Amino acid sequence: MKTLFTLFTILSLGSAIAQTNCSQIFISEYVEGWSNNKALEIYNPTSSAVNLGQFFVARYSNGSNIATVANAIQLSGTIAPHSVYVAVLKKLDPLGVGQEAPVWDSLQSRADGFYCPDYAVSNCFYWNGNDAVMLAKGTLPATATTLINAANVTGFQIIDLVGKIGENPANETGSTANNDGAWSSQFPYSTGLGTLITKDHSMIRKSTIQKGVTMQPSFFDPLLEYDSIPAVIVRLDANGDTLFGTSGNPILDGNWNSLGVHDCLCNPAGIDETENHALVVYPNPSTGLINLKNSQEVKSIQLINALGQQVAVYNNLNKAFITLELDGNKGVYFLKISMKNGSSEIRRVILK
Repeated sequence: MKTLFTLFTILSLGSAIAQTNCSQIFISEYVEGWSNNKALEIYNPTSSAVNLGQFFVARYSNGSNIATVANAIQLSGTIAPHSVYVAVLKKLDPLGVGQEAPVWDSLQSRADGFYCPDYAVSNCFYWNGNDAVMLAKGTLPATATTLINAANVTGFQIIDLVGKIGENPANETGSTANNDGAWSSQFPYSTGLGTLITKDHSMIRKSTIQKGVTMQPSFFDPLLEYDSIPAVIVRLDANGDTLFGTSGNPILDGNWNSLGVHDCLCNPAGIDETENHALVVYPNPSTGLINLKNSQEVKSIQLINALGQQVAVYNNLNKAFITLELDGNKGVYFLKISMKNGSSEIRRVILK
């Protein structure tokens, strides 16, 4: 009972200041990729720049009810109004192997800041799909063994939560023995039923969400506030066929193109979707017809549903202006748009 009491006392004290819509930063994307590909995108919904030095991130590992300073890291940098900050695990040695394997170049290029290079000093950014992650306000004390709570952390306030603190979700077989589980798409979301969402996926906050989660949830449904895409995708050629490497295995690309910008109702209104941006997708939401306007020719487009499953491929487009008729069920989808120059972008679309 003491541990349970301590947990909920911490959550209660830390959330004493209620948030209103668009008034405080929150997590806009969570990346749990293969190996050391871990990242958080933090969004500033306000009209003023935010100093991240007054915030920290903490990891509650494998169902733990508590976290210490060794499980956390103080952030740094600034987020401009209605912009984002991408924080990535600092594993950058191109010769690193095993636990020191480098973050993929495609994810490194999206980073605004790197954190936690030494696991022994801070293991915060080493989350797996079964770890709860907290964004909080406050200044961490210097001692690594100090518990994170309102009594020990100056100015402590919970800003956002991913997962449920104190819960260790299972894998597909319902087992938590190897700590390889994740919160999933089917109730009660912690027993491995349905599709595992918080493991080997990126979770993108829905545009309708305008503030963080500041209280411990009864159940953590990862698709309630997030859309999900796979952390890696198979590379396709111009005909939509899988490309294979010299080892005979499919070539995989990191699926990080959604990092760096966040679509939210908190963003200023009045943006003309047909302005001369590099890539514009409109109308969105749509009843089925989607226009793509780009500054260069598009080679192919993959349509991916909210569970990260590919449902359609459009090949040999070779145009800068494209109209697609998306024949699918109502809901959230992602367009993986590949250009002729080899670059790619992801856009979220809603079919209504």
